[in-house]
Amino acid sequence: MKISNEEIEKLSFNKIKELINEVSIEENYKSNEILDIIDVLSRDKRKNVIALGFKIKKQLDSYLSEINRVKSMYEFDKSFGNYKYIAGVDEVGRGPLAGPIVACAVVLDLKVIDEDLILYLNDSKKIKESMRSKLAEIIKEKAIAYSISISSNKEIDEKGIAYSNNKVFLESCNSLKVKPDLVLSDGYLVRGINILNKSVVKGDTKSASIAAASIVAKDYRDNLMKEYSKEYSQYDFENNVGYGTQKHVEALKKYGICDIHRKSFLTKLL
Repeated sequence: MKISNEEIEKLSFNKIKELINEVSIEENYKSNEILDIIDVLSRDKRKNVIALGFKIKKQLDSYLSEINRVKSMYEFDKSFGNYKYIAGVDEVGRGPLAGPIVACAVVLDLKVIDEDLILYLNDSKKIKESMRSKLAEIIKEKAIAYSISISSNKEIDEKGIAYSNNKVFLESCNSLKVKPDLVLSDGYLVRGINILNKSVVKGDTKSASIAAASIVAKDYRDNLMKEYSKEYSQYDFENNVGYGTQKHVEALKKYGICDIHRKSFLTKLL
């Protein structure tokens, strides 16, 4: 959309907003079109039009900042060496009172250019649910490979959370359709893995691959707990996803445990 100062002056504010809404920052951020629009709006005499230009500039700056942030996460992964396939692995569900622990391993294409970066990657807990669900689908679509593994509450009770945590890390890495040359794991090394493995502290905020794994794992587990909530509605699993919220603990004391509770996590509560 190209428009002059003279043309803008003839338009109402609502009409200007309508025209601006047709322009996508995501599709046009590399062109001069957005900058030209901002410049024209800033020259208008109306305060609300100038403010609109400022708002668009702020959105553009935010989008460019996000590209650079995610680029740095991709670069972090590539900084480990010139490997063909790098997998990131992370888990969700170490701490809940109910449900499984879930891990996901993801191999991303780390050679993509700006347009194909998966933006908004981060620690899954820092992302709103609606955005996380969209990102999980994008990751699964764009990833070279991904794999999900779970360990049930019964296995956690029988063998311990540390065993189950390592098991899902190991299984998800070994089940990828391509064998990675390097595995980046969040927090600690994967015991028993026969692939070069490096641990990354707070990896889901630094590594694109680990962040992607974190998002897919959390989306999978949260959806699973919502399904469980249909059978065990009294525990509010659709909201707490198994964590020990006040409402969950009160329901435990009132109704007792259900089949997906981790008995070994409840000894001090019941």
